Amino acid sequence: MTTAPAPVALLGGTFDPVHYGHLRFADGVRRALGLSQVRLVPAGDPPHRGRPMAPAENRLAMLQLAVAEFPGLVVDDRELRRGGKSYTVDTLTDLRREFPGHPLLLLLGADAFRGLPAWHRWRELFDLAHLVVVARPGVDPEAALPAPLLAILRERLVIDPESLFSRPAGAILMQEIAPVDVSATSIREHVAKGTPVAELNPGLLPPAVLAYIDLHHLYRPRSDAT
Repeated sequence: MTTAPAPVALLGGTFDPVHYGHLRFADGVRRALGLSQVRLVPAGDPPHRGRPMAPAENRLAMLQLAVAEFPGLVVDDRELRRGGKSYTVDTLTDLRREFPGHPLLLLLGADAFRGLPAWHRWRELFDLAHLVVVARPGVDPEAALPAPLLAILRERLVIDPESLFSRPAGAILMQEIAPVDVSATSIREHVAKGTPVAELNPGLLPPAVLAYIDLHHLYRPRSDAT
């Protein structure tokens, strides 16, 4: 009996810093779809936003500390090693070479999905992977979508998660998970304003990441980081 190739799932981001919103997003999808693991892929030079505040080596180290709490999450540093702009289409092309025939699952929040037409070679993503879009419960997944993306959603939408595992790419699944309202921007702002790291809400990010931020003086004004 032939065993179907295992799906390969990934969640990209700057992870600046990684927090429980990222981690529970990835782990929630992993559990909902019965995946063995989800890869967290830190961007080196994200094309659609400013450069991350923390250096790549610090963001990678924080991710490696954070996934210790979530056995089904692993860190994939290929975008940091590759250098240059961190285009998702290049990352998926690389993974497709590494895992020919395996279903690739690109995890996206609803906001990221809505902005997909601005991504580099975005239509090619569907030739390389399935998209798993996480929307807040009760929110219309078609709301405010650009017309080209809405047409693709209606063409490629599947209801049954098993549809993702029977072919390598091309489908869109809307998956609801419990939302976790945490903002990396808010965390950075609190630290920059002088809030002691020890006083940050421990429900925002793993204690090991909090300790790392404090030890390496990340996100503080330059005059305070020396």
